[in-house]
Amino acid sequence: MKKITLILLTALLSYSFGWAQQIPAVKQSEAISITGITAHIGDGTKLENCNIVFEDGIITAIGTDVKTKGKIINALGKHVYPGFIAPVKELGLIEVNAVRASNDSDEIGEMIPHVRSIIAYNAESKIVESMRPNGVLLGQITPKGGRISGTSSIVQFDAWNWEDATIKLDDGIHVNWPSSFKRVRRRMADSRSLIPNKDYQKQVTQLCNFIQNSIAYGTGKGQELNPAFAAMQGLFNATKKLYVYADGEKEIIDAVTAAKKANIKDIILVGGYQAHKVTKFLKEHNIPVLVKYTHSLPNLEDDDYDLPYKLPKLLMDAGLLVALQNGEASNFQTRNLPFYAGQVVGQGIDKEKAVQMLTGNTAKILGIDDTYGTLAIGKSATLFISEGDALDMRTNKLTKAFIDGRAISLETHQTELWKRYSKKYEGM
Repeated sequence: MKKITLILLTALLSYSFGWAQQIPAVKQSEAISITGITAHIGDGTKLENCNIVFEDGIITAIGTDVKTKGKIINALGKHVYPGFIAPVKELGLIEVNAVRASNDSDEIGEMIPHVRSIIAYNAESKIVESMRPNGVLLGQITPKGGRISGTSSIVQFDAWNWEDATIKLDDGIHVNWPSSFKRVRRRMADSRSLIPNKDYQKQVTQLCNFIQNSIAYGTGKGQELNPAFAAMQGLFNATKKLYVYADGEKEIIDAVTAAKKANIKDIILVGGYQAHKVTKFLKEHNIPVLVKYTHSLPNLEDDDYDLPYKLPKLLMDAGLLVALQNGEASNFQTRNLPFYAGQVVGQGIDKEKAVQMLTGNTAKILGIDDTYGTLAIGKSATLFISEGDALDMRTNKLTKAFIDGRAISLETHQTELWKRYSKKYEGM
């Protein structure tokens, strides 16, 4: 029996070490210069034959006539991008969808703004680790489920624990706006039909009452602590943003109108499937949009077949601030964010504008653009070097990546498997 136990323990330890997380990089100790690059700034522009210098994790020089300093990385002909940012995702909250014990993406309850995703964030997640080889270096860790899901935080993807990872703590509250329609299965087919949601107005009223009660709680004195109402106060004093998930034309208008009535200053629309129908309304109220990933089918039978592909361009052409997110897709697919942007290029958006939808625009929407999102003097050296176009899955091959100037590992379980099986078929 003891022998069997020892064998099992040895096997488990071997499995654990074989899947060990890469050790987080140490703080930058010397100046680093990257030379001969095409720098994709993240604000819709690029610089050819450029040098970039960073010290102590901060970019100190960038341009065509910049003098090099410290360690020199010759990247002639390669491309440098700001680290891509993945908003509204449960990265680090779910490891295996089918294993409940590894799923911390939601909690019991409908109105739970006081649930903080960051304390459940797993910095050693293998899924988080797999983001980095495609240039996705930052993310907004977001709870899901319920009517008010909870509070998100923004992290970088190379850390020992959630404290080390945190860039912006408790940045926003996430609300799933009710839908005026619901899907039901047809009897004789596997397809689904839409029918009116008879409880829509009741659900909206419940949500609005909760918001109004939170406002009243904030103006009261000496009352018993209510964690849910207390967590909502950041929306009213502009220390937190409101991320409202809505797709239909009616839902979008109702959600923004209700938020404005509650005097909530920072409102971000997430999803916005029919946002192209209300662009004038959204622009009037200065509402940015985190658009669902482009690689998807139309939601409705009478929609254009390519609506998901061209929606980001329709919104950007209307003058809205737009960034990309991958919606309800599985966490592992978040590493495909660059290729969703590549799809947008195929719809007619300038390539640098598409890069901006993963970098500068996302940083601005999340409220971290003072430090991240673009390559500029004084900003964080969170960037990567790619052999080719980062929006093209054939050429987005990273050679180096840095988070706050730290040279991070690009090794993951996937890269280990690739190396293993590429050797298997050599010479065949």
